[in-house]
Amino acid sequence: MSPDAMYSSAEQQAIREDLFRWLDRRLEFGTYEFAREELLGYTYDGVRIPLLDTSRGIRNPREFDATLSIMTSSQGPYDDAVTDDGFVHYRYQSRDGGDNRKLKRAHELGVPLVYFHGVRPGVFVATYPVYVIADDEANRTFLIALDDSLRFFGDPLHMSDHERRYGERMARQRLHQPLFRARVIHAYANTCTVCHLKHPELLDAAHIVADSDPNGIATVPNGLTLCKMHHAAYDRNLMGISADYIVHINDGLLHEVDGPMLKHGLQEMHGRRIELPQRRADYPSKERLDERFLAFDR
Repeated sequence: MSPDAMYSSAEQQAIREDLFRWLDRRLEFGTYEFAREELLGYTYDGVRIPLLDTSRGIRNPREFDATLSIMTSSQGPYDDAVTDDGFVHYRYQSRDGGDNRKLKRAHELGVPLVYFHGVRPGVFVATYPVYVIADDEANRTFLIALDDSLRFFGDPLHMSDHERRYGERMARQRLHQPLFRARVIHAYANTCTVCHLKHPELLDAAHIVADSDPNGIATVPNGLTLCKMHHAAYDRNLMGISADYIVHINDGLLHEVDGPMLKHGLQEMHGRRIELPQRRADYPSKERLDERFLAFDR
């Protein structure tokens, strides 16, 4: 394609759909975060289409009618935030022109975008598809819906309390949880803190205090990287972790005879000290471990 050629509407839609499938495949294989270099290297039908702009937060391919992706870096200059209404409030670029016009066009056309949110310099999590559902010209801000259902609210600039609660819940599921997962699993170096399994596709970021609890904030000290089995045991309080970082297994399970999975996967973990993050600031909170340990079914 020549530098001045435009993709047709059908081609642009096909590229967006292919991009979502590409991201889906990466997530299926345990890729929970994306490096800038691989996002710059995305190709469609042999043509490289970078997903990030090297100098701006809005990616507007010249051959597209509307924005393809938006980005908030981990140390960005713009005051973008997910507020209690569940939307990303994405500030206009400082200059008027193509950047803002193509995002306005995305709003008019209702096309889906990708939102890349920085978790640390050069590394992002992806939320998709997202939609521009309002253009707040008075505040020079676009409202980005993180869930398709939010597109059908009556007036996103004047929401009811019920709509705000719903939007906040969707934002927690679509954005806050992936960010929490990326930060926790990175802190534990892609390793289950209990059994040392190192396959990201088999690992979860578990809350120590549940996110539904007022103390269950989505920060690394309230998280543990656990494999699927140990996460299930922890959620059901059949496995506990005390404030001295020791693993405890339910007494009934310790004396049960049920094959090698139970023996090696759970019983042999009893009394083991968990693997801690490299940075002390990322250590699991002793106070939260102690609070959660009260629910452990001894």
